[in-house]
Amino acid sequence: MPLKSDGEKPLPGASPTFFQPVSAFDLPRYAGLPSFMRLPYLGLDDPATADVDIAIVGVPWDGGTTNRPGTRHGPRQLRDLSTMIRPVHPVTGMNPFSLRNVADLGDSPVNPADVADALDRIAGFYGTLKSRGIAPLSAGGDHLVSYPILKALAADGPLGMIHFDAHTDLFDNYFGGFKYTHGTPFRRAIEDGYLDPRRVVQIGIRGTMYDGADVVWGLEQGVRIIRIEEVEDRGIAAVMEEARAIVGDGPTYASFDIDCIDPAFAPGTGTPEIGGLTTREAQRMVRLLSGLNLVGADLVEVSPPFDPSGGTAWVGISMMYELLCVLAASPATLRNKS
Repeated sequence: MPLKSDGEKPLPGASPTFFQPVSAFDLPRYAGLPSFMRLPYLGLDDPATADVDIAIVGVPWDGGTTNRPGTRHGPRQLRDLSTMIRPVHPVTGMNPFSLRNVADLGDSPVNPADVADALDRIAGFYGTLKSRGIAPLSAGGDHLVSYPILKALAADGPLGMIHFDAHTDLFDNYFGGFKYTHGTPFRRAIEDGYLDPRRVVQIGIRGTMYDGADVVWGLEQGVRIIRIEEVEDRGIAAVMEEARAIVGDGPTYASFDIDCIDPAFAPGTGTPEIGGLTTREAQRMVRLLSGLNLVGADLVEVSPPFDPSGGTAWVGISMMYELLCVLAASPATLRNKS
C-alpha cells in the first residue's frame, strides 16, 4: 500500500521502510489513540526501535518547578493537539517522516516524589536512546528535564546549545541551597561538563530579575546571552547567523521553552513574561537551525492547567514540528540501515 500524506498521492521519496503518520483522509483526527503526530507508538523494548532515527518522547514531570506547577501534564496535551500536524512543511516542502524514521517512543520514566531519582530515571532512559543512535525530540515537563537529557547525550563530550527562553536558567540554587530546579539546569550542565559554555547561545531573554547574578555568571563562562531587545534591534537573520557561527559544526542541542513566546500567543506556562516572540518569529528562528549538527531537541514548560483550551499546546506542538524538521536535516540523525 503506498505511503500517503494528507494528499491523494504518495509523497515523493517516501521510503516504504519508514513509519508514516496516519492520514486524516483515512482516520479522522479525533479518532484512534493519540500519539505524537499520529506516528506508531513503540515501547522501548519493541524490536522495531532498531530502525528509528528520531524518537519523540514525553517527559511528564515538573518536580523542578518553583512556583506554578502543571507541566507534568504537558506531554499528554501535546500528543492530543499533535493530531493536527500534517507531514509536509509549508515553506521547504520537506516531509521529515520520509527523510528519517520517526516514532513515538512513549514517556520517559519519572518519579514525581523524588527529584534525584527522577533525574536518574530520565538520564537512564535517554542513555538507552543514545546507545542505540536514536536522536530525541522531547516534550516536557519543566525545564529541569533538559539536564538529565544533556547528561545522557553528552556521553562523548560536551555539547553546544541554542536555547530559546525568557530566562537564562543559569541560577545557582533556590531556597537556601537546593541545586536542582527548572531555574538551574544549564548552570548544572555547564558545571558538570555536559555543555561547552563557549558554544551556548541563549535567545529571547527578558523580564524582571532577582539580582542579575545568573546573567553575570553566564557571561563569565562565555555564554552568549541575546536579550529580546537585541533580537528586535538586529533582526532575526543576523541573530541566527551569529548563533550558528557560535555553535559551528560540532554536536549541538536545541532547547525551546514555550515562555520565549509572548503570553498573548502561549499563556499556558508557569513563568510567563510579556514582550516575547510572536509565533511567526519563533518559526523563522527555528527554521534557521537547519543544517546544524543537532543531536536532539526539546520543547518544555507547556502547562495545560493554565490554558485548558489547548491553544498553548497547539503552539508547542507546532514548534516541535519545526524542531523535528531541522533534526531530520541534521547529519547526526542519518544512520546507515542494512
